[in-house]
Amino acid sequence: MRTEGRTGLVLFASCLAQFMVVLDVSIVNVALPSMRTALGFDAEGLAWVVNAYTLAFAGFLLLGGRAADLFGRRRVFLVGLGLFGLASLIGGLANHPALLLAARAVQGLGGAVLSPASLAILQTTYPEGAARSRAFGWWAAMGGIGGAAGGLAGGLLVGLLSWRWIFLVNVPVVVLTAVLTVAVVRETRDEARPGLDVTGAVLVTTGLVALVYGVVSLESEPWTSLPVLGALAVAVVLLTAFVLTQLRGRNPLVPLSVFRLRSVSTANVVILLITSAMFSMWFFVSLHMQDVLGFDPLTAGLAFLPQSASVVLGSQISSRLLPRYGPRAVLVGGGILTTAGYVWFAFLTPTTSWAAGILGPGIAVTLGIGLVFPAVTTAATSGVDGGLAGLVSGLVTTSRQIGGAVGLSVLSTLAAAHTASLVAAGAATPVAQTAGTTRAFAVSAVVVAAAVVVALFVPAPRRAEEQEPAPV
Repeated sequence: MRTEGRTGLVLFASCLAQFMVVLDVSIVNVALPSMRTALGFDAEGLAWVVNAYTLAFAGFLLLGGRAADLFGRRRVFLVGLGLFGLASLIGGLANHPALLLAARAVQGLGGAVLSPASLAILQTTYPEGAARSRAFGWWAAMGGIGGAAGGLAGGLLVGLLSWRWIFLVNVPVVVLTAVLTVAVVRETRDEARPGLDVTGAVLVTTGLVALVYGVVSLESEPWTSLPVLGALAVAVVLLTAFVLTQLRGRNPLVPLSVFRLRSVSTANVVILLITSAMFSMWFFVSLHMQDVLGFDPLTAGLAFLPQSASVVLGSQISSRLLPRYGPRAVLVGGGILTTAGYVWFAFLTPTTSWAAGILGPGIAVTLGIGLVFPAVTTAATSGVDGGLAGLVSGLVTTSRQIGGAVGLSVLSTLAAAHTASLVAAGAATPVAQTAGTTRAFAVSAVVVAAAVVVALFVPAPRRAEEQEPAPV
């Protein structure tokens, strides 16, 4: 098989897995009412159809990325596919709420293995340069498209078939991806093969799970409640203990020396900030279209198509600009465009039409995000030793997931509080809800602007002969 053809199929398999993992974060939202009717969920249990996936996904990303380095990136990728496919089959056939929640947790675990392994496979398949930038561009685009397509795909599957097919549709995709992976992906691993840091793995996984649990609990609990404060306190203790063990351990799960690379540390801060605002856009715009403009779920999903196309376009533009200008310039440009889109969103009113108030700023935000994601991935992995490919990929994906979870919870809490205060003062519900939404967008603009400032500290590109591997 020609090298170009093989690497193209490697890219296709990696992107297919990333699309599927991100899609399953959002596709369930449209199907929740049908699940409640079919399986008898109560309101609190129904929320855990989303949260079980989020907890497992965020909690195991670092472990999944490091496992790919140690045990083989193709092997771990195939294990993740198996977990994801089996959980999807069980979820689609589930006849009890507990079984569905367990399937969603295993799906999240499979996704936590798949996502960093897929990026690590690309990093070790493509050498630094234009080809890798293009590959990262497509991989990043799949994440954006997966998030945007969830509502549309969910609406179509539930409307034409049943809620079970939002899970069952994954099974043939998993089989196809596994066949491609076996055929074209070459096995790579960290040649040093240090032992797995079990203590570090337990501490960081439980610490991240506690952190995300505390954050998602904000959806139903106040900031001062015991579930929120208790979970966050546990997270601080566990993650502090994790850092201490990494400083002292012989074979740390996360060699903290990797953060001496300014490209790694600044890129992860940028993606943490950007995603904290990005995930909120899909959430707030979807609610505004359905609750204020009166769109049905399928129409709302279709209304996101221009944004999905903009993510792809931005990612492809980014991959072509990166070899010439480097990640810093692309990050700053994409961040400024995203900030401008959120400022535009902040002027939304209850009577503004979709074409006048959502289409334009939505394209600006998603085009900017499409520019940013390949650039930030390139920055985070530049100059990193191949033995740490999975770890760095896990760091990028963890920052992305934690940023999204924290940002959505904080912004939705701020918006809900502002909406409630206006309703209590006598404002009409559409007016109050829109005011809460625009406040969230204004805060998002400030957050993305902060990410642009951090992006200014991303190192300028160096010639290949000047690049040094990350210290271990």
